[in-house]
Amino acid sequence: MTIAQHLQQVNQQIQQCCIKAGRNPTDVSLLAVSKTKPIDDILTAHQLGQRAFGENYVQEGVDKIEYCRQQGIELEWHFIGSLQSNKTRLVAEYFDWYQTLSRAKIADRLNEQRSPYRQPLNVLIQINISHEDSKSGIEPQDMLSLAQHLTTLPNLRLRGLMAIPEATEDTQQQLIVFEKMQTLFHRLQQTFPTQPIDTLSLGMSGDMESAIRCGSTMVRIGTAIFGQR
Repeated sequence: MTIAQHLQQVNQQIQQCCIKAGRNPTDVSLLAVSKTKPIDDILTAHQLGQRAFGENYVQEGVDKIEYCRQQGIELEWHFIGSLQSNKTRLVAEYFDWYQTLSRAKIADRLNEQRSPYRQPLNVLIQINISHEDSKSGIEPQDMLSLAQHLTTLPNLRLRGLMAIPEATEDTQQQLIVFEKMQTLFHRLQQTFPTQPIDTLSLGMSGDMESAIRCGSTMVRIGTAIFGQR
């Protein structure tokens, strides 16, 4: 199958999951995870109407962003990988979103390095919802204190939460974990009503239906669009 066929199939799946969950399909956006994929694949997806792309490696992402800018192609770029302090400037200068924020120190650096003449960098707080030692993210009980700190940083804009739950094919277990994220998301919105908190980045190919059922507004799909890495 081609990227066009894969992308059409994924968008149809999102629409079907939304209908099944009683949600408007326009309330769930697709982030095409393009890490390790060539720029030609991204341009193909863009020509088919895909606008938001996710990258895990800073320099690879910067190279792709630079290429698109030179070609006059405006895309929305999300950084969704782990971020070291010495790479924050590149994320602050090039990306539109940083989805995996879990440290105040990183937030402070991004805020300092983001140009005040640009739109603020949209950020999501990453929650380690499955309490895995191998995963990044903060514990749920630390969410509000980090969020409070973010509201003091003028060059960042808190948009919501993201998580990468422990992989499981058990639908009931998926729902339990995703419902916890939905509860945290609502708590964040209620605690900071003046912030534009509208994004719950949750769900990948194997758990998209459960994520959408539990309020995800953004699903992150890579292999199902671009094929195996």
